[in-house]
Amino acid sequence: MGKYKINSAIDNCIFVVTEPFLKLCNMFKTLKNNHGKIIHVVGAPGTGKSANIYAAIEKQGLNVYDVKSPIKDVNINSQKVFNSVYNGFKKDFNVKSKKEVYDCLAGFDAILFADMFHDSHLVDNDTVGFSVWAGHAGFGAIKFYLLCVAEYLKERREYKRINIILQTAWRFHFRGKKYDLFTDMGIFSKLVLAVMNTIFDVVVISYKPEETIKIVKNYVKADDKLIEHYIHEYGSKPRFICQALENED
Repeated sequence: MGKYKINSAIDNCIFVVTEPFLKLCNMFKTLKNNHGKIIHVVGAPGTGKSANIYAAIEKQGLNVYDVKSPIKDVNINSQKVFNSVYNGFKKDFNVKSKKEVYDCLAGFDAILFADMFHDSHLVDNDTVGFSVWAGHAGFGAIKFYLLCVAEYLKERREYKRINIILQTAWRFHFRGKKYDLFTDMGIFSKLVLAVMNTIFDVVVISYKPEETIKIVKNYVKADDKLIEHYIHEYGSKPRFICQALENED
């Protein structure tokens, strides 16, 4: 799937404006003058969450720190992963204390945790993407999230100075297909998103069929009816449809 997967801003050479993108732009517009926001960008695998994030960042002219995965060993525990993230900040900013880290982070319009963090292994063979580590750790990865919550509660004053953009997914495999907890589970997904919306700002990347057709045709030459056939099979997931069309050729 790598050919149609956007892992960084430099990959985003083709982009189609959609309703979810415009909603994301409106939300990002507030980050220049407001702080303390946590924005979750959710969407099923193959919908192009990263593509939308990077395009919206560029359109709004945001100064964003794109966090890279500092994980080198898939077998390390949650505490070491958590520590490695802060050590990565210290190394990037050339500072020594956590207070200095927060001061540096506050200098950006937003801090982004997207594919350079989750899937860094696709662009840097020397790192382990957080998604790979979490998949390997299984339920043991829950401690990492608990450490993040504890850190947020402990340093709430600092986090009020910082905006965070999270490309959020909770993926699992069932009968050979990949699903996302936040978007592929019908009424249960809607309930989860409703709860998230009471705490965070949430944007769902989900397209109308006509938007999907337009996106796919920017990458692959295909008849509308054939694209509609694959929309029926895969849903409105442009990356999977493009791959299927390419395999068909």
